[in-house]
Amino acid sequence: MKQITNRLHQISLGAVNAFVLKDDGLTLIDTGLPGSTDKIFKALQKEGKNPSDIKRIILTHLHTDHAGNAADIKRRVNARVYAHQLDAQLLEKGISSRPMTLTPGLTNRFIYQLFIKSAGDSVQPVAVEEQLTDNDVIPLAGGIRVIHTPGHSAGHVALLLQSEGVLIAGDICAHVVGLAYSTLYEDITVGKQSILKAAGFSFDKAVFGHGHLLHDEAANRKMAAKFS
Repeated sequence: MKQITNRLHQISLGAVNAFVLKDDGLTLIDTGLPGSTDKIFKALQKEGKNPSDIKRIILTHLHTDHAGNAADIKRRVNARVYAHQLDAQLLEKGISSRPMTLTPGLTNRFIYQLFIKSAGDSVQPVAVEEQLTDNDVIPLAGGIRVIHTPGHSAGHVALLLQSEGVLIAGDICAHVVGLAYSTLYEDITVGKQSILKAAGFSFDKAVFGHGHLLHDEAANRKMAAKFS
């Protein structure tokens, strides 16, 4: 696990990241592809944390690489699941995608063929106890502000850890080799609007579903400048 702040750690699951927040037990943010449970649990145990302390699973969106393991972890540790209401309705039916369009570029074609195409559009159905809406504040770690950021997914949310100065950006964009649009969007125009909406908040660090930490004294302004 990579430490982002005193409370937030990143777990690399290959092509996708999950995150662990320490406060009133553990909160897991995104869960990786199906079959990732043991890797997540081993990462926690290596850092001296007990997987049974996972009390909540917050999903940034419904796609298989982020929500594919939610049902299994929920079953093992009896965690409550949080997701935006638009994606929650599909997750409870085991649906993990809507029609999407490939972002132009050879790199995106390569990523799609290598990592995304085989992931499928279904997951094990999972009950979502907490359906999120824009501007909700989850009372953890000084307040986690929910920012509804559609485009990549209609129910996509970014999460602002207000006291930590960190944006958990999910897949509004990626930071693999510099900031760039995600490989797929339901609507890239809406996606761009969502990136700028999230960048309108104040944060010094941003983490992503795909790629590495963006660490700057004004990471929000860097994101805004890239996509304006």
